[in-house]
Amino acid sequence: MAIPATAIEQAIAKTQSEEERKRSLPAQLVVSLVIAMSLWSKDSMRDVLKNLIDGLSEAWIKVGKYWRVPCKSAITQARQRIGARVMSQLFHQLIRPMATQQTLGAFLNGLRIVVIDGTCFDVPDSEENARVFGRPSSRPGAIAAFPKVRLVILVEAGTHIIFDALMCPYRMGERVRALKLLRSVQSGMLLMWDRGLHSYAMVQTTVSKGCDYVGRIQKNVKFLAEKPLEDGSYLSWIYPCGKRRKKGGQPLAVRVIEYTIEHPENPTEQLTYRLITSLLDIEKFPAELLAKEYHQRWEVENTIDELKIHLLGRKTHVRSQKPREVVQEVYGWLLGHWSVRVLMFQAATSASVPPLRLSFTGTLRVFRRAIPKFQHLQSEEFPLFSIG
Repeated sequence: MAIPATAIEQAIAKTQSEEERKRSLPAQLVVSLVIAMSLWSKDSMRDVLKNLIDGLSEAWIKVGKYWRVPCKSAITQARQRIGARVMSQLFHQLIRPMATQQTLGAFLNGLRIVVIDGTCFDVPDSEENARVFGRPSSRPGAIAAFPKVRLVILVEAGTHIIFDALMCPYRMGERVRALKLLRSVQSGMLLMWDRGLHSYAMVQTTVSKGCDYVGRIQKNVKFLAEKPLEDGSYLSWIYPCGKRRKKGGQPLAVRVIEYTIEHPENPTEQLTYRLITSLLDIEKFPAELLAKEYHQRWEVENTIDELKIHLLGRKTHVRSQKPREVVQEVYGWLLGHWSVRVLMFQAATSASVPPLRLSFTGTLRVFRRAIPKFQHLQSEEFPLFSIG
């Protein structure tokens, strides 16, 4: 059960999105439609709606009802009526890490491995989208063909489940949103980030949450080796910038790990990596273990591909011409990904295999075929898109 009908009803009630009168497109069906748009990304909204209600007509006729697929404008008006808040509410109401201590590959010495990263995607070229989200520019006087939205996500590495996300205009940097996304990390987690997100603020905020971290640092960031350790790493300090120093920011102890790997495109060339971490116990977390884990678990790009390519599969990743509907659609997109990944997690748990051993694209194909087939069942049996 990925998205229970009761959860949709609760989100509608909390955001006061209920209909004032009976409609052919009730709010619960519209929410399901927005989620399903990511699963049938190449189909029109009317075709997606047909997939959702396939098999329901016979049951409705028995009670003297007959339902016709509404026109495109009616669907658009229904989406505008429910707005974006209900999708945001449903997302934050449902989404959470799923792995247990028995989930293979999800923990490192008792710490849940999570990853933070960001991406950008195109939205339709409309004046409103361009004004709200902005466009990138490659050179003076030139602008991109499409406005862009920035999305920063927090992913459970062992299941690829996105358990928190923030979207913002393109002009807003990843670091700003990544800092806010740290609201969802907690004690017992091991957070990993790439060099573009390195900062004193990231380290300080993560530590203040009781969360451990392993983060890559840029080449130009220097650390003094205060105390060499037996595994080849060393202890050092990270210092606050001027503004944070004035606000009382104090130096924080870090452990630095340096190593080289083969260049993926040129085996004769070596790449140097530097990581910093809050894990100071070299017996429990030796440098080699953390270096391997960083590379083995740094698969958040696969999750981004799942969102942008396998779910949506087209160059312009959002259909909506208006910013409010873009936000609505992105949350539907995230909930669609959640639905598939939860089913994969449940299947992997039953088979006692790591969730990442299963194919996302294969599961998605099964998912698309199964939904229309089982829509005639009661909502308790297949609740994701039930409307009763």
